[in-house]
Amino acid sequence: MLKHLNSVNDVKIYSVFDDAFKSYGRVHAGFDLSELTGYMESETAVPESGNVYVPSVEAMENTEACDIIRKTVYGAMPIQIGYCNGRNTTYNGFEYHKCSEINIAVTDFMLVLGHVWQIEDNQFFVGNERVFFVPKGTMLEMFQTTLHLSPCAVSDEGFKDIVILAKGTNTPLESPKQIVTDEDALLLQKNKWVIAHKDREPLVRQGAHIGLIGENKELKY
Repeated sequence: MLKHLNSVNDVKIYSVFDDAFKSYGRVHAGFDLSELTGYMESETAVPESGNVYVPSVEAMENTEACDIIRKTVYGAMPIQIGYCNGRNTTYNGFEYHKCSEINIAVTDFMLVLGHVWQIEDNQFFVGNERVFFVPKGTMLEMFQTTLHLSPCAVSDEGFKDIVILAKGTNTPLESPKQIVTDEDALLLQKNKWVIAHKDREPLVRQGAHIGLIGENKELKY
């Protein structure tokens, strides 16, 4: 799959098992993820178009897997488990959080990643990102300094991705945001800072800061 993806795209596609991923995150092994992936396979669907994101699913949070991940990866802090399913193939923008994010690949997909220190004047320039292939069954942690957004599909069937974050992340703000620093302009939801490409209308309509500069590249499969 990785060889094929590199043959049809004009950007290099890395594997999350490559050394190139080490500054963005790490792959976790040893966790029994069957409760979580089983739920995703039987109870969730890929939409006909676009993406669907659900921040918190009680059925997945009431699992032994959730309890173990909370006590280990998140140091016993409260977490939420949700999912992102879809058919996205374009960059669209970036988000980041002030905590690590766990992704569990229920299907194969790609991730477009950057670093927060590559943001200058609330802008990120296309060409500074790296694209990673994530094989089905992989549990990866993206550090809080890693820019990311929706996965990108690698087949006509779309993708399914389990998303684990600090509890409350990606939910609506309860009061108007305070603007004290330049970064504050990027805050879109709780613990969610976003820069969007001007052509990504759903994000722009939500009020996301336009800051991804360059082509809104489409990844092929």
